[in-house]
Amino acid sequence: MSLIKLNDVWKVYPNNVKALNGMTVQIEKGEFVYVVGPSGAGKSTFIRLIYREEKATKGDIFVNNINLSTLKHKEIPKLRRNIGVVFQDFKLLPSLTVHENIAFALEVIEEHPSDIKKRVNEVLNLVKLKSKAKFLPSELSGGEQQRVAIARAIANRPDVLIADEPTGNLDPETAWTIMDLLESIHSLGTTVIMATHNKEIVNTLKRRVIAIENGRIVRDEARGNYGYEV
Repeated sequence: MSLIKLNDVWKVYPNNVKALNGMTVQIEKGEFVYVVGPSGAGKSTFIRLIYREEKATKGDIFVNNINLSTLKHKEIPKLRRNIGVVFQDFKLLPSLTVHENIAFALEVIEEHPSDIKKRVNEVLNLVKLKSKAKFLPSELSGGEQQRVAIARAIANRPDVLIADEPTGNLDPETAWTIMDLLESIHSLGTTVIMATHNKEIVNTLKRRVIAIENGRIVRDEARGNYGYEV
């Protein structure tokens, strides 16, 4: 059974811009998938639909057999417990420490304090930032902030990790450290979906590539390349 399934999905914004035009695709549990394409192709819309930041205009989207098209608004938080999301601009809470930022993701779902402390330490070890647990985001480098964002996203052991341009604001060397981390998370069984413009990463770390143009999938290759000039 597919972890994520889109069936003839359309997304039309109020200004009549068609972001997705009848998209049909399936992503299996345990896959690592790159989503590529030129700016404005529909990559971010595709990703936002999966965690119900946006709602499809037409068509069905299933995540873990849950139909997002009929999902009630009050049920969205429960859906997102199984979806970790990482953004290009980190979205850390500036007044909270590294430890507190990660813990917050578990506090909102009312995990027991002792379980929160244990899990935060586990993910801090995974992202190699335990020594900076008491630092504020402003005291960290961009790469370190992104590692905190990833730690927060996987704190609840989600089935799928969605990364929207996670290396976009980072220098090449730091970008590779983030990719190493995403590969490690994937090796633990997490499905990873990564939207990216980084040609070198896609062409070096060969994974499934879904290419989107004008809101349509124009290429879907098991071990593809980036295929666009950047």
